[in-house]
Amino acid sequence: MTICSFLPSATEILFALGVGEQVAAVTFECDYPPAAVGKPVAVHAAMQSGLTPRQIDDAVRQAAASGGSLYFVDWPLLEALAPGLIVAQDLCRVCAISTPSLARDLSQLATPPRVLSLSPHSLADVLADIETVGEAVDRHDAALALTDALRVRIEHIKTRAEARTTATTRPRVLCLEWLDPLYQGGHWVPEMVALAGGDAVLATAGAKSVRIDWEQVLAADPEIIILMPCGFHLDETIAQFRALTLPPAWQQLSAVRRSQVYAVAGGDYFSRPGPRLVDGLEILDAILHGNHFDGLPPHSVAKL
Repeated sequence: MTICSFLPSATEILFALGVGEQVAAVTFECDYPPAAVGKPVAVHAAMQSGLTPRQIDDAVRQAAASGGSLYFVDWPLLEALAPGLIVAQDLCRVCAISTPSLARDLSQLATPPRVLSLSPHSLADVLADIETVGEAVDRHDAALALTDALRVRIEHIKTRAEARTTATTRPRVLCLEWLDPLYQGGHWVPEMVALAGGDAVLATAGAKSVRIDWEQVLAADPEIIILMPCGFHLDETIAQFRALTLPPAWQQLSAVRRSQVYAVAGGDYFSRPGPRLVDGLEILDAILHGNHFDGLPPHSVAKL
């Protein structure tokens, strides 16, 4: 089967299930696993490169207001590949091309492919999506083996956190999915914080990320702050933080006074709903319980 992946997390899932050789095209953001790099690119960004976080947010808002798209498809490439399956998403128009517009355009191809749309809001949804993809690519057993292994790791973190914390000792944790303007981490991120033994402030498990302001942050007074801007690697996150204009009251936040501000590779371990979310959960566990980062993926977390 010829497969095209229209979002990075789908690419990770497909390779994890052992069908990487069948993946004929990916998106411009698909940089993991390394074997995905160099594949033909079927989905490109409409935004110019080198924009600041504020400029990216402005571009997203303008596209939403005008009904435009942040991405475009290489239709001649897709026609030539004639894929039997496209894995896309209907979760976030900022993350990848949306399924409704894609389905309309795909109908014009000589042989329209099957479109599998993923829309997870929780860790359980992510695991279910892995199994759904497994069924679609005839890797049912591999998918079950992968999700079983991920569930074991999740349960291990949950059990350990429950033994370490009580209702009165769970730290208030603020996860920032975007830094300028501020957005809190949504969807599965609050759930991940809870599993690791914390309380995600200014967030609701399963709900989308929403914009917040510094007044809300100061009022919540988080004890731990984790910077995880969507789509960015660790060094990029650190650079964004250093370029940020912080309010004068920043130094009074409990997290800052306790030296509990961290940067993580959000694009790798928190914003892509694939197997590496469980690596992200283990990163949260390390942050909340002892700051011992040995054994974690390299370039995944740094204390600021």
